Amino acid sequence: MTLYSFSDGEHYVQIDENVRGADVFVIQPTCPPSVNDHLMELLIMLDAFKRSSAKRVTAVIPYYGYARQDRKDKPRVPITAKLAADLISTAGADRVLTLDLHAAQIQGFFNIPVDHLFAAPVIVGHFKSMDLDNLTIVSPDAGGVERARAYAKRLGASLAIIDKRRFAKNQTEVMNIIGEVEGRNVFIVDDIIDTAGTLIHSVQALFDKGAKSISAACTHAVLSGPAIQRINTCSLDQVITTNSIPTQEKEADCPKLRTLSIASLLAEAIKRIHNEDSVSSLFEM
Repeated sequence: MTLYSFSDGEHYVQIDENVRGADVFVIQPTCPPSVNDHLMELLIMLDAFKRSSAKRVTAVIPYYGYARQDRKDKPRVPITAKLAADLISTAGADRVLTLDLHAAQIQGFFNIPVDHLFAAPVIVGHFKSMDLDNLTIVSPDAGGVERARAYAKRLGASLAIIDKRRFAKNQTEVMNIIGEVEGRNVFIVDDIIDTAGTLIHSVQALFDKGAKSISAACTHAVLSGPAIQRINTCSLDQVITTNSIPTQEKEADCPKLRTLSIASLLAEAIKRIHNEDSVSSLFEM
């Protein structure tokens, strides 16, 4: 495929081989450093494949951008998760394969099939290799309880929940911790770490409650703004993430960051979709 930008910033795409009747998988995370450019590239590629008579086009989106605006929680705000879904469908995607959506209901924003993968098998496997005792999995907010509970169940660990309040953009305050963390090895589990503000406040609150050690895990390491500086200067032991977003440059600046590959997980899902096999069985206990 040939892809470049004109001098005014418009993107150009040409498919360099015959795809008529092919089962096509377009892999494109809509992630930083240029979320809008990556989304636009994806839409143009989908249109190009559809107009090239591909039999089926699957948009493989390891990180689904604009997912955090998934409802109207204030007057006169958009639901951009739905808008992005409409754009992807209209551009020509026949199905979507994505990883750890910010909210599971985003699947319902599409009028095409969505295969929703979870990074839990990859991250849980790493947790088990660490062989930690007295382990507690912590959800940094009420919305992540289901995710944290799934991790705790697989690891045989206890569960704790942080009650927080968001009082401004990228600014939160920890109000209370529900569960026992004193003297325990704690892992904070989230889907996204963006500016790391919530993470840093959570770490401080957990240490105040007597946690023995604290690490964090997330699927999508956005790490924008002051995130890397905050992680480097706080008392976290490590931050485990996946390569749903490229992290090579971030790892060079943040020695606490450890990236796990989701390549084999995506590859197996793509193979199963192509062969019309079950994808959900990937995650059966």
